[in-house]
This record gives sequence, C-alpha cells and structure tokens, in this order.
Amino acid sequence: MEQYKVKGMSCAACSARVEKAVSAVDGVTDCTVSLLTNSMSVEGTADAATIIRAVEKAGYKASKMKAGKQSGGATDEDDALKDTETPLMRKRLIASVVLLIPLMYVSMGHMMWNWPLPPFFEGNHVAMGLVQLLFTVAIMVVNQKFFVNGFKGLIHRAPNMDTLVALGSAASFIYSVYALFAMTDAVVKGQETQVMHYMHEFYFESAAMILTLITVGKMLEAKSKGKTTDALKGLMKLAPKTAVLVKDGVEQTVPIEQLHIGDLFAVRPGENIPVDGFVKEGNSAVNESALTGESIPVDKNPGNPVSAATLNQSGYLLCEATRVGEDTTLSQIIHMVSDAAATKAPIAKVADKVSGVFVPIVISIAIVTFVIWMLVGRPVGYSLARAISVLVISCPCALGLATPVAIMVGNGVGAKHGILFKTAVSLEETGKVQIVALDKTGTITKGEPRVTDIFPVGCEEAYLMHAAYALEQKSEHPLAKAIIAWGDANNQTEAGVGEFQAVSGNGLMGVRDGKHLQGGNWNYISGQIRIAKEEETELRKQAEVYASEGKTPLFFAEDGKILGMVAVADVMKEDSPEAIAELKNMGIHVVMLTGDNEQTAQAIGKQAGVDEVIAGVLPDGKEAVIANLQKKGKVAMVGDGVNDAPALTRADMGIAIGAGTDIAIDAADVVLMKSRLSDVPAAIRLSRATLRNIHENLFWAFIYNIIGIPLAAGAWVHLFGWTLNPMFGAAAMSLSSFCVVTNALRLNLFKFGKKQRETA
Repeated sequence: MEQYKVKGMSCAACSARVEKAVSAVDGVTDCTVSLLTNSMSVEGTADAATIIRAVEKAGYKASKMKAGKQSGGATDEDDALKDTETPLMRKRLIASVVLLIPLMYVSMGHMMWNWPLPPFFEGNHVAMGLVQLLFTVAIMVVNQKFFVNGFKGLIHRAPNMDTLVALGSAASFIYSVYALFAMTDAVVKGQETQVMHYMHEFYFESAAMILTLITVGKMLEAKSKGKTTDALKGLMKLAPKTAVLVKDGVEQTVPIEQLHIGDLFAVRPGENIPVDGFVKEGNSAVNESALTGESIPVDKNPGNPVSAATLNQSGYLLCEATRVGEDTTLSQIIHMVSDAAATKAPIAKVADKVSGVFVPIVISIAIVTFVIWMLVGRPVGYSLARAISVLVISCPCALGLATPVAIMVGNGVGAKHGILFKTAVSLEETGKVQIVALDKTGTITKGEPRVTDIFPVGCEEAYLMHAAYALEQKSEHPLAKAIIAWGDANNQTEAGVGEFQAVSGNGLMGVRDGKHLQGGNWNYISGQIRIAKEEETELRKQAEVYASEGKTPLFFAEDGKILGMVAVADVMKEDSPEAIAELKNMGIHVVMLTGDNEQTAQAIGKQAGVDEVIAGVLPDGKEAVIANLQKKGKVAMVGDGVNDAPALTRADMGIAIGAGTDIAIDAADVVLMKSRLSDVPAAIRLSRATLRNIHENLFWAFIYNIIGIPLAAGAWVHLFGWTLNPMFGAAAMSLSSFCVVTNALRLNLFKFGKKQRETA
C-alpha cells in the first residue's frame, strides 16, 4: 500500500472526486482517500507519477509520502497530522471580522436602527453603497481561497463545498453591484423612490457575512479535526530522539538514527527506552503503559525484552537492540492506527455515494428555486436570496466527516489502551459479533499449567516423573511446561531422548536408553500399547476424578508398558470469569474450545462460566469448528495468533490476545497487547460505541440537509411564513461540520473500567 498527501480538498465531494479519478487509473486495485488526514492510500501496480497526474487532472495536488527511517525521525506521516489549517483560518477570520464590523454598521446598523454616520454620508446613498462595496471586496480578497478552489472545481467539472460558497457569495455581490449601478442611474434621473428601493436591494453584507461565517465554521472544524488525531500524535511524540550508545565500554549520546541492530545501549532510571531490544545487564522496573495501557511496572531482568518508548523507572539497564526504526513495536502501532484511519468502513459507502453527486444536485435545486420564485412573481432580490440560502446552507462536509472522524478517535482511544484495530472494517464489525469462541489455553487460562497429582502404575513415582520429564523436554505444548517446571524444581537431570516425534493434538514419542517412550492423552496411549484390564479400570477411574476437578490427565508408557499418569492443571486468569460474564450480559454466546477431554473441559467451562464447551478439538480442527459456528451467527475467534492462525482467519473477526510486542499478527483483525480477557468485551464495547457515534453523525448530516435545504428554498413560506436569510444559512452550514466532529470527540470519554459499561 502506497501513501500520498493530497492538497486542495475542502469537502467530501473533493475526496470522492480524487478517489474516482485514481480508481480509474490502470493498475490501481484499490484507492481510499481520507478527508480527515488529507491523505490517500493506493494499492496496485500503477506508478506514482501516473497516480499524481490523475490527481492533478482532477484539480488537486498530490505527493508521495516517505516514512522516516527511524522511529524518532520526522516523517511525512507526522506532517500530514500537523494542524496547519487552524493558524491560517484564524488569521483570515480576524481580518474578515475587522472588515465586517464597519460593513455591518453601515449596511444594517444605520439602515435598520438609524445608527449615526459621518455628515458627508447624509443623504448620499451612493457613497454608502460604495463603502459597502469596498469592504465586501476586501473581505472577498481575504477569503479568495473559496473562490479559487470553488471555481477551479467547477472548471474541472468537480464542484465542491467551496463552489457552493463561492457561487452564493458571488451571486450576492454581483446582484448588489447591479443594484448600486441602477441606484446611480436613479440618482442622476432624480428618482428618489427608486434610489431607496435599490438601497434595500443591497446584499453586500450577505456576501461578506457568508464568507466570514463559513471561515468561522472551517476554523472550528480544523481545530476539532486536529483533536481527533491527538492519540496518534501522542504516540508519535513518545519516540525518543536520542539514545545512549555503548561502544567499547564508552557511553555516547547519539541521534536515534545512529542506533542499529546488535548495538548496545544504556538506559538510566527516568529515561525512555529508545528501541526494542533485550536486557543484557541490570535489573529494573519498566512502565509499559505507553504501549499497553497497563500502569503497573513490569520487572526486567537479563534476557527479558524491552520496547521503545517505555519508561525505565528504577535501575540501570544495558540492552542490546533487536528492532530499530520502522520495525519497533511503537512504529508498528503508529502504522497500524494510521493505516486503519486511512481505510474506509462499509457504513461510509452510502455517504460517499451521496457526496459524489451532492454539490451538482444542490446547484440544480438553487437554480430551480430561483426560477420558481421568479415565475410566481417575486422580485429578483427575493428569488436570489432563496437560491443563495440553498447554496450556503447545504453541507457535504458533514457527510464526508461523519465516519472518518469517529473511526480516527475510536482507533486512537483503543490504541492508548492496548487495543489495536487493523482496519476501519474491523472497528465497525467487531461490535456486531454474536458468538465469541475462546481458546482455553492462554486465553481463558494463563497458559502456565502446573503438576497437581502423580499416579504411578507398576513403578516408582520418581521413575514415572523422570520418564515424563525426559520426553516432555523436547515438546512445545503448553502442558509440557508444567512437567518441565516440576522437573527443574525437583533437580531432575536431563536425559537424552532420540527419534523424538510430536503427534499433533495427541501425544509424543521418543527413545531413551534404547527404550521407547510414549506420552499423551488416553486415546493416543491406548492406541499405542496394550493395557491390562485392571490397570485400565484403575487409571480411567482416577482420570475421571481428575477431569471432574478440571485437571488434564497425561499418560506415559515405556516399551509397551504403562508407567502411570500425571495430572496437570492450568491456572485461570483472574479476570476471565468476569470478562465472560460481561460478554454474556452483552447478549453474546460464549464458546470455549479446548483439546481436553469432555469431562475436564466441562469442569473448566463451568468455572469460567461459558455458555458452551467444545472439547477434544485438535489445533488443526479449530477452523472447522469456527466454520460450523458461523452457521449460527457472526463469530469472533479469540486466540494467541500463532497456533490459532487458521481459526483466526476463518472467523468473521479474529482477535489475537496477549500479543505483547508481537503486534504484526497477519491472521488477526484486532490485536490485544495485554493478556487480559477483559479487553475482549472492551474491544466489542468500543466498536459498538464507535458505530453508534457514526450513526449519530450520519443522522445529523442527512437530517440537517433534508430539513435545511427545503427551508432555505422557501418551501414553508406559504404554510408557516418561514424564510431563511442567507446569513443564517451560512451560520448553520458553518456549525454543521463542527457539530459532527465534536460529537466524534465524545468517544474520548469511553470508559475501559471493569464495571463501567458503554459510554459515548
């Protein structure tokens, strides 16, 4: 995916135009334009020069973004988020207001309330008209951007919001200039009545006020839009600019760009860790809240990993760099949040379609409004005022911003708390899940099993455990860790096992001192060796007892003879029952997937409080289970992102939990950096809150135009006597986008607490 900066866009019609132009280029498979960040994402084989030409042909400017090489370096991505609009808008607004005050004093203060004017204006209506003309021209020059962009869009057959403003203001100005010339003629001819008539036909103040009010709205919108990217900008600011490089025992402070993989760097207490790496020497507590949202410091000892932007709180650390620049966890988070903001949610499609034809339709409505009022006998000034009101009250910006601002804020809020949505689609769809499938090991439980019971048959306990320890040492299965930990704690010596083989989801086999060892579940062992009836009865009876207590029985044999059984139990995460209860309260059906036997699985499922338990599922069988669950509704699969990759991909929404620094999990749609199961309902609640916010924004954007345009056109004049002054229309338009953006900012109030529910 290539990123581009786009200049000259002022509303949703502009972004729709750019998107359409680039999508038509040969070799472009997908194009998404963000009005919020003034950026464009393009996928395909088309070269940058061709894409930039297509944008320029559409009437805008584009340049390719270049990401910085180091996490601390400035990038075009940083520049794209800088709020350059607000300062310019503020200057324009101040100049416009300074010029507008005397204009309004003359045009409305004197005419409506008879405020005093200098003596030479007494009875000199032409002079008053000329003063209004001069002030209006000055305000139009200050706000010339509306006219340049607006008429440029019209020339390129891509009218936008600036076109509506420019047409409305220009129509008011041109008609007022005509009225001024007609008044001059009436003065020459001594037609005093006509002079007063034309004096009331001036719309100079409307032309100026429209521009000023729209500038107010654009400034408020720019300021609010800047706040929507605060979370992303905050992440970028976390990146340290320098590092303490250690070379030949000498410490030297260098720019972050000079740190490379394999370099040693020092971190003193109170300093941020510059890049990803691992501790070589020293012990300390590191605050990782910048990345995970977890405020409790994590102890770091030699061999432990450290991440860029985390804070070293207590001890001196000497670390070795393993990931620098674009590869650090922080950089990956920034890119993930930025890329998600650059994508479009499905719900935005309706607004995009409307935005593409909105401005031409509004211009047509304005023309029809003018013609109809002229045909029914209304004066030109009245008819023109209705048409101008239609032009300036219509707001395509609110439609274009309704979805992206909510997506940006929701994504940023999630990232601050260790919840990363890869795309806008995943942020929208996560909240729609009806079934959540939880992998037991590492998701519901800690994935840190321990030996609870030892049951030897025909041998000593020590012999059974030595055989089990020897065989499990080469296994990567989570349950093997329990036996290895027991062996290490009991000073077991390593015994070489050859011809080792792991049978996925069933068991292990190997050769030790010329003897064949087997270990695994009952089905595997009973299929490998012959077990005497008495031993089988005894073993199965005891295994059922262990299983009923939520323990997993593992059986071991040597040279065709059963040695006994070791019961292993995983420790449940403290927040798992509460998180599962919260999911159920949200109306979600919770399913636990496990490779354990039915009895053990049911016991653990009961402790956790899940709705359904599916036991005996092999790693390669999870995908089929998810496919079956999808027949009942929308399914989210929660797993560790490694063994569960096929199931995560198959599910409607794949959620990788406990990713830590490994956030680049391709199979997952949502990445949870912490191992807390409570982040799953939090992610779903955040998705629902964001989607609800988008619905509110779209409702406001559509209802505003549906009510405002007929009112501006004078549709209710005969029924209720309602008319809309163009200045009030401009004021309404200036506030509409601001309201949409401000509503999206409410997502910053979303609560992630254990017992707090959806807030947005």
